[in-house]
Amino acid sequence: MNQKIFFTSDHHFGHTNIIRFSERPFTTVEEMDDELIKRWNEKVSPRDVVYHLGDISLARPERTKEILDQLNGSIFLVKGNHDKSALSYAKRFEWIKDYYELSVADEEEPNGRQKIILFHYAMKVWRSSFRGTWHLYGHSHGQLFDDETSRSFDVGVDCHNYEPLSYDEVKERILKKDWKAPFGDREL
Repeated sequence: MNQKIFFTSDHHFGHTNIIRFSERPFTTVEEMDDELIKRWNEKVSPRDVVYHLGDISLARPERTKEILDQLNGSIFLVKGNHDKSALSYAKRFEWIKDYYELSVADEEEPNGRQKIILFHYAMKVWRSSFRGTWHLYGHSHGQLFDDETSRSFDVGVDCHNYEPLSYDEVKERILKKDWKAPFGDREL
């Protein structure tokens, strides 16, 4: 089976108050953590790749390590504003960055690749946005208006049934948007 690529953000493992702040359907932080781990592992296999766009855990470093060790896949972390305990277990991640420009092989794209900007925070414009480059973000827990004319959206768990999204799921949502190249069909 082929390796899949997933995107997600804002798990907030170990964060009791996020249950109330984001109106998550859990009674305790233990229940939330267990369910988030279960949903992650139901979609992500050990050989898959996950780009996590920040705020993975607010638990103590020891508990964060326990949680991260239970998650399937190779995890690449784009730092959020709540990743101090995750940084204490840096070796669990393939890399840790503030921002990343990803290029994914996609035979359906004109040049065979789809560029994706990964950042914890939403941006109005980003490198090559006018060429159809996507932008995936987190941080906002589904509270930002989703601009249907922009090839960007929030991949946080609060927006997507508390589970990561595959590249194909992201692509399906992006391509439903009413995006048009601002300079028409001319060569850029």
